[in-house]
Amino acid sequence: MKLFNTEGPIIPEDHYYIPVAQRIDLDEIETLIDRKKYFVLHAPRQSGKTTTLLEIMRLLNASGKYKCLYINLEAAQATREKIDDAMDVIIDLLVESEKTEVAPFYRTKSIMSDT
Repeated sequence: MKLFNTEGPIIPEDHYYIPVAQRIDLDEIETLIDRKKYFVLHAPRQSGKTTTLLEIMRLLNASGKYKCLYINLEAAQATREKIDDAMDVIIDLLVESEKTEVAPFYRTKSIMSDT
């Protein structure tokens, strides 16, 4: 049975939702990225910002044109004023995100190109 989600990322099998691809203009986002421009995703609490960012990351990585990572920096907040410790946490998060989000797309792509 599907439910309305009120916290955390959407899980399509479990939650009602409007697919992100129908709510964003991916071409516009790619244009901003290609022009090396920043963009902001600003919206109220519980409106799907994290879900949107995760889907944008997946779409960009799947295209093979970009290598996009998503990390949540809340874990670094625990270090407070210890900047070296915070940087270690952030680097670990980046490495883990690359392993789980970027590398699988490129392994799949290279396997597919060999066939």
